[in-house]
Amino acid sequence: MDLKGNKIDSLWPARRSPVLYFIAVIMPLVFFLSGCRNGEISTALEAEVTAPGAPVAKRIDKELTIHGDTRIDEYYWLRERENPEVIEYLEAENEYTAKVMEHTDALQEKLFEEIVGRIPQEDASVPYLENGYWYYTRYEEGSEYPVYCRKKGTLEAAEEVLLEVNAMAEGYDYYRATGLQISPDNMILAFGVDTVSRRKYTIHFKDLSTGEILADEIPVTTGRVAWADDNKTVFYTLKDETLRPYKIASHRLGTDLSYDREIFHETDPTFNTYAFKSKSRRFILINSESTLSSEYRFLEANQPEGEFRIFYPREKDLEYEIEHYKDDFYIVTNYGAMNFRLMKAPVINTSKENWVEVIPHREDVLLQGIEIFERFLVVNERRDGLTRLRVIKWEDWSEDEIDFGEETYAAYIGDNPEFDTDLLRFEYSSLTTPNSTFDYDMVSGNKTLLKQEKVLGSFDPSDYHAERLYAVARDGVRVPISLVYRKGIARDGTDPLLLYGYGSYGASMNAYFRSDRLSILDRGFIYAIAHIRGGQEMGRKWYEDGKLLRKKNTFTDFIDCAEYLCSEDLTSPDRLYAMGASAGGLLVGAVVNMRPGLFNGVIAAVPWVDVVTTMLDESIPLTTSEYDEWGNPNEKDYYDYMLSYSPYDNVRAADYPAMLVTTGLHDSQVQYWEPAKWVARLRAVKTGDNILLLHTNMGAGHGGVSGRFRGYRETAMEFAFILDLEGINE
Repeated sequence: MDLKGNKIDSLWPARRSPVLYFIAVIMPLVFFLSGCRNGEISTALEAEVTAPGAPVAKRIDKELTIHGDTRIDEYYWLRERENPEVIEYLEAENEYTAKVMEHTDALQEKLFEEIVGRIPQEDASVPYLENGYWYYTRYEEGSEYPVYCRKKGTLEAAEEVLLEVNAMAEGYDYYRATGLQISPDNMILAFGVDTVSRRKYTIHFKDLSTGEILADEIPVTTGRVAWADDNKTVFYTLKDETLRPYKIASHRLGTDLSYDREIFHETDPTFNTYAFKSKSRRFILINSESTLSSEYRFLEANQPEGEFRIFYPREKDLEYEIEHYKDDFYIVTNYGAMNFRLMKAPVINTSKENWVEVIPHREDVLLQGIEIFERFLVVNERRDGLTRLRVIKWEDWSEDEIDFGEETYAAYIGDNPEFDTDLLRFEYSSLTTPNSTFDYDMVSGNKTLLKQEKVLGSFDPSDYHAERLYAVARDGVRVPISLVYRKGIARDGTDPLLLYGYGSYGASMNAYFRSDRLSILDRGFIYAIAHIRGGQEMGRKWYEDGKLLRKKNTFTDFIDCAEYLCSEDLTSPDRLYAMGASAGGLLVGAVVNMRPGLFNGVIAAVPWVDVVTTMLDESIPLTTSEYDEWGNPNEKDYYDYMLSYSPYDNVRAADYPAMLVTTGLHDSQVQYWEPAKWVARLRAVKTGDNILLLHTNMGAGHGGVSGRFRGYRETAMEFAFILDLEGINE
């Protein structure tokens, strides 16, 4: 949770095709025991289902033993990124996927042109004011990358181009510029660049008066800096070999990196650390955090050589975030408050005995974050599963709540870098309303629409209907479902439905608009989001009940939502599809092991499926920092529980639905070998003739390819997969 209430949001859908014939060669002489444990499976006895031409990964059995339990991982060797045989296997899988999907090529091209055809080629963000300049991003005709710009004082002033990323990206398969930060005197731009998609950014500096890129380069960072007031010193975050942000250092422009000063070294491998500047611009802040614990340090920005002070030392299960206003720090914290509360403490003494409550804890409201202005406090809350924005006057504590007027929607606090303003910038969207940028006058209560995302073509929001339903889970809990469809569907069980889920890290899946989704809605699909436990839609307890030793609630909630949608005649198992990405890939992977016959097809995008092996390997990015989310399998209770749901360890001889699995060779969050191993084992063990496809983007990471339009090629492939499965080829 950040102080602006921003959350990870749902990814878009996709899947595969059944009309593709597959002749299976089945030798199910022995039931494949879950997880291939204790060496009980041999190559000769393995149930093998192989479609003609499907790649078959070789087996090299590796024993993995802990807690007296031995698992056999026959595809462990696929972790060898530099092994030519690994690359050869991944490329063979890609060739196979292309061949199987070849008859949908025309449909894929049509979908791609349809999707990008809805997006204006020339576009620009709504400018925001910061430190005397108006900043905005624009796109030019035919360009893949943004142009970052600003104007001094007024929007009528001459445009100044900060970065022309299209020119910078020439010659690279992947290019991402991020973390743009301007020095206090507005003269130097700092920014990070990643050309591999491993999220290891090199920080560069540009003199905005001359256009010169300075010689200073800082590699292997998060890509962001915090400027001190001297316009020469920056604080930045280094990443270690596991890509954990672990060290804060300061650099003075024009000096060699060997002179950089180490400010803070986070030695606890379960914590990440970051440096940034307070909105008030008075302080440099260092945040060190794990899943369930926080610690802040602060330093006056005009004293870059000074020593940071600890705001409050870390405590287990104590989370807090801070923002500065006048003589106090304001604290969003779970201290004595599961759903968080707002407190404050004087800058001169931030010990906990000086914390004073400002907004109390409420059982039915989750405090997600705050935005502070000179005369107003904006509170970002979640009630009944939906975001609410409350505006409070400091002067008399009177308040207003912004009315959004729809049954299910997404709302976010936008760019508000200035303190002294009466305008709140916020973003609004729903399943039928394109993303809209508003200014809200906190004095009058009037909303002004500044921009609504254009959808080119024949799109009319009145052609679609969005609603919220509730499924009753097996333990009696009501689970929200948001759905959207084109008006006129049958609602007699014959409509195809794509069900999306995530359910991890307390990330709430907000019901927002995507124009690419129209390509399946207009072809008769219902799109639904299951707001399952493990997210935070219904408060902090919703998250706590979907993690650690209660993680299976996430999976059973999703199954119960799917069954509810079928019982309500919104779809049926032979028209039902599931999609999840990353930890959502874990979700769909676990679900298809538990209920393989419930879905006609599944898309698993960059899926985290080899849970036990990954969480036992501290050399892999994100492992140690996530023990509080999943548990530490070095402890037997957690090992046994993880092993009971880990998708890779529970593959069995069953009729799995048709599946499309995607990954990226350079993925830093879910290593490519997890989906590759999972597909190899599924292909060797599953029964039935439903297709199984693996697509590896050989030049991308967790977020896919870079650029504005190129990623829609994969979206078109996923949509074609679903549509083909439904027999739709137009």
